[in-house]
Amino acid sequence: MNAMKRSSLLWLAVAMAAAIGCGQTPTDDDAKGADAENADNKPAAEVKEHGRVAVVVSTLNNPWFVVLAETAKARAEELGHEAVIFDSQDNVDKEASTFENVLAGGFDAILFNPTDADASVANVRRATKRGVPVFCIDREINATDAATAQILSDNYAGCVELGQYFVEAVGEEGKYAELQGLVGDNNTYNRSKGFHSVVDRYDGLEMVAQQSADFNRTKGLEVMETILQANPDIVAVFCGNDAMALGAYQAIEGAGKTEQIKVFGFDGAEDVVRSIADGEIQATAMQFPKKMAQMAAEFADEYLKGRRNFDQKIPVAVELVTPDNVAEYGDYGAKDGAKDGAKE
Repeated sequence: MNAMKRSSLLWLAVAMAAAIGCGQTPTDDDAKGADAENADNKPAAEVKEHGRVAVVVSTLNNPWFVVLAETAKARAEELGHEAVIFDSQDNVDKEASTFENVLAGGFDAILFNPTDADASVANVRRATKRGVPVFCIDREINATDAATAQILSDNYAGCVELGQYFVEAVGEEGKYAELQGLVGDNNTYNRSKGFHSVVDRYDGLEMVAQQSADFNRTKGLEVMETILQANPDIVAVFCGNDAMALGAYQAIEGAGKTEQIKVFGFDGAEDVVRSIADGEIQATAMQFPKKMAQMAAEFADEYLKGRRNFDQKIPVAVELVTPDNVAEYGDYGAKDGAKDGAKE
């Protein structure tokens, strides 16, 4: 470095020191540094002991989601917050208008069960841009920088285990069908992928039909009736949720084929747990909706009281429910309370 440059740098250092000594207003960079230091803690003035929490769910036309919504609402209220449930009716446009109403209504946090993994991202971003945290429950969105946290069942691993039991119960040969959930929902994809990662290894197991029934019981009934007309010799059906499993079983019962066809679901719905105990539906996977809903409400409470360091995705384990262990389950969880599915 030459003498002129050294002199210039020395002069600059002296000038800066003088400015600070005279109480010059901090620069934008100084402010950013201070903000970074406090990034994990909400300013005391914004801490809310009693906030307003919106519980936005994809549909209330399914008892499983009713339990999810009501549990989230109840836990938020236990923690001292006002909570209101909103139904998206499995409609992305309805969901978008709900978010607009929630944000206009001054809610402080959103517990969110998305309708569509892609379309729902914009709604979450709109909320976080306004400073309203969003905690996704059960269903994820295709973004890792939008929601404050996503509390999700381990759908893939749960259906790997379900696929293994499927082969054990059905055998290594036979024709079967699959009822899938909503197109655009990652749960639909992950459950099917986990199931097929096991079952597709057996050449003797042939899938003769794979159709969407939108996670809906009535559609499950209708789709299954159509499948049975074209494939009366199937020996099993894998359903991406319990509502469709109940509809499929109803169609199979109407066709007089309950002894021939085994039905497998996913969710842990109370009706299906009872059905397994009664020797009807073969198996399901317990998702623990109450656990996920309570966690989401507790995270929202912690956020409103200052916490900021949340993991983006929090997995909740799924447990296989079969005739051998069905007595341990009920009321959308484990009866003894010892198993809650959480991976802490």
